[in-house]
Amino acid sequence: MALRFFSCTDFRCVSSVNLEPDARYNLIYGSNASGKTSLLEAIACLGRGKSFRGAPTDRLVRHGASEFLLFGRVEEAGRAQTIGVRNGRCGLEISIDGDRSGGTAALAMTLPLQVVDPEVHNLVAGGPEHRRRYLDWIAFHVEPDYLRVWRRFRRVLRQRNAALRSGADLRGWDPEFTEGALAVHEARQRALEQTLGALERTGRRLLGSRVGFEYTHGWNAGLSFPEALAAGLERDQQTGTTQSGPQRADLRLVYDERQARKLVSRGQQKLLACAMILAATEVAQEKLGRSMLLLLDDPAAELDEHSLERLMQDVAALQNQVIATSLEPEPRLFPEAPARFHVERGTLSPG
Repeated sequence: MALRFFSCTDFRCVSSVNLEPDARYNLIYGSNASGKTSLLEAIACLGRGKSFRGAPTDRLVRHGASEFLLFGRVEEAGRAQTIGVRNGRCGLEISIDGDRSGGTAALAMTLPLQVVDPEVHNLVAGGPEHRRRYLDWIAFHVEPDYLRVWRRFRRVLRQRNAALRSGADLRGWDPEFTEGALAVHEARQRALEQTLGALERTGRRLLGSRVGFEYTHGWNAGLSFPEALAAGLERDQQTGTTQSGPQRADLRLVYDERQARKLVSRGQQKLLACAMILAATEVAQEKLGRSMLLLLDDPAAELDEHSLERLMQDVAALQNQVIATSLEPEPRLFPEAPARFHVERGTLSPG
């Protein structure tokens, strides 16, 4: 799979840009605040329907414009698909080959992608919500029914929390909530089991020592889930929120004392987070039988030259399309010369 054409209108600081990426390696370079990250963010939004920087979609519209418009052409095995994303007065509109019924899940399957951005270290150093989203991304791509299971669980969780706040009887909610919670938990476990080998291999290559991962499911390990719900009922009623369940899960990192000291640095945190993303990409590509788009926002930041070299070797080994940003036109990032594009004040030119 490769994104072979991309156009962006009125997104962030970008008024109008057309990009024809190479099927393998691409480098967008320019000075700080030139629009590099905004352009990468726009490409990610084409595949996800949202910003990887956490901005609300309506705030992605360029100042003075009424809407943004993103368009792309994706090619795979001689077949082309078109994707359009627009955010205007009616909210987010998505079109895939003219069909507007698919939603963001259809985007993610048409243009599957992963992002390494300057905040990637939060996957290691941030709260458990970052690692839950990571697990959910893997499960979405390797568990065929996961999106339906996850949406059902989130709906019942909201309903149970509303019942807690209103003082309603929970006997009508807990059987369905238990079923949904266990379905999410089991799907995440299966997805992680498929990924652990790649996680450990990639972590060892990038960090030079063994790194392990342990899934904690979000309730007392000594209790069954119905027992944990019953034991926590009084606390749930006091807080008005459900305290046990996969919404409290985490992926704990397990490493030796020497490695723990090294992981204090942002550079080491970034390397481990990159290892996690590359491993997930490897497993998802194998499961889907197709390559993904990998977006790297300033991969050299916070890494020494040797660490950057190891990272980019692993990126190249995935055999997917890569679009990276940099302050300078750095061909050393890739094993072969990339297609280069220079951006300045939101304007893109071949470079």
